[in-house]
Amino acid sequence: MPEWNTPEDVLGRAAFAPLGGIVEIGAVAATGAWSLQDASVSAFGSARQNDVVRLLAVVQEVGDFEEATMEIFDGLGYLREHPVGAPSMLMWSSVYEEVSPRLEEPDAVRRMSRMGADLQLTRFLQALVNAAIARGPGVTRGAPLIAEALRIAVGLAGGAMDEDPDSARGASAVFRMWRVTFLADLLLPSSPARPDARVLFREYGHALEQLLGAPSTP
Repeated sequence: MPEWNTPEDVLGRAAFAPLGGIVEIGAVAATGAWSLQDASVSAFGSARQNDVVRLLAVVQEVGDFEEATMEIFDGLGYLREHPVGAPSMLMWSSVYEEVSPRLEEPDAVRRMSRMGADLQLTRFLQALVNAAIARGPGVTRGAPLIAEALRIAVGLAGGAMDEDPDSARGASAVFRMWRVTFLADLLLPSSPARPDARVLFREYGHALEQLLGAPSTP
């Protein structure tokens, strides 16, 4: 196992940031009308409490995180009631919409939500793989945990996913986006990843393909 020098709290924050975006985007999608004004992260978190608790437990195991690291997520306040404004949606979607007075219109919110869900779920998956390689339990145990975490996170993103969030298709889509966005570059001999880390990235890619690859057609 490579001994990375990345501090534990940095690895944790790398997972918590996109997870916060997933929660806010999920709360917006849950309004059913792409309404920022009607989005309630506390109500969303309460309704999905079991999923959130399980997701955080899996994240902790993936990264072998101490309780102090896990408390960072609570401290960030993503599950406490707060407005979900257009600036947040712009950030999560990497400014997918042009800044204008129309940012809070449903069509703009929908587009930012869908782009943001794709982007933050893909970043969340990369953060989990990084944490697992740096600190986690090994590919045999780590890959199923990461797959479970991603499926829960896809469910939280809800209607912001183009795929059905209650099927395996959402997680499969995120895996494929991660594979071409992050994994392809990491496996190149010229990548900044250490050779022993590249071996593990490849192993995680193969294992996750087995777990999250194209679902069977009904």
